[in-house]
Amino acid sequence: MRKVIHKWFWVWDFDKEEKWLNEMAAKGLALVAVGWCRYEFEDSVPGEYQICLDFLDSRCNGVENEKYITFLEETGAEQVGTMSRWVYFRKKASGETFQLFSDYASRIRYLTQIIRFVAMIGGLNLYFGCYNMFMLFQMRQYHIYINLFGIINFLIAAACAFGILRIARRRKELKTEQQIYE
Repeated sequence: MRKVIHKWFWVWDFDKEEKWLNEMAAKGLALVAVGWCRYEFEDSVPGEYQICLDFLDSRCNGVENEKYITFLEETGAEQVGTMSRWVYFRKKASGETFQLFSDYASRIRYLTQIIRFVAMIGGLNLYFGCYNMFMLFQMRQYHIYINLFGIINFLIAAACAFGILRIARRRKELKTEQQIYE
C-alpha cells in the first residue's frame, strides 16, 4: 500500500530530512518518490532500506551528474527521485551505515555547495526586495502588491541568511575536527 506524506523542510535542514526519512524506513515505509513537500512511501520490511540525500554540483540531468548517479547505482544505491539539485537515494540495509561522504574534505565541499546555493537564492530575494521597495517609493503611491512582494522577498532573504549561518557553523565544526584528526 502506498502512503503520501506532505512535510516541509528548509534547504539547510537536509540532515533532519534524511533522519526523518530513515526513521520512516525503520518503521517499514520505504521511500519511492519525492516532490515539493511531498514524500511517497510504500510498505516494506522495517529497516530494509537506508536513505541518503545528495546535493549535486549543477542540474540533475548534467552529463557528469548522470555518471555520478550511475556510479552510485553500481554500488547498490537506488535513485528514488530528484528535487531541484537534491537527489534521494535508498539502499538495502546491510549492517553498514549508508554514507555518501566518507571524509572531512568531501563533507566540507558538500556544505560549501549548499551554502552557495542558499546564498544565491537569498541574494536574489534581497535584490528583488530592494527593487520592489525602490519601485514603491518611486511611484509615490501605496501599492499593496509591491509592498507585499518586497516584504516576502526580504523575509526569504533573512531566512536564507539564517540558513547560511547554520550550515557555516556546521562546516566550521567539521574543519576543526579535520584539523584535530590530521
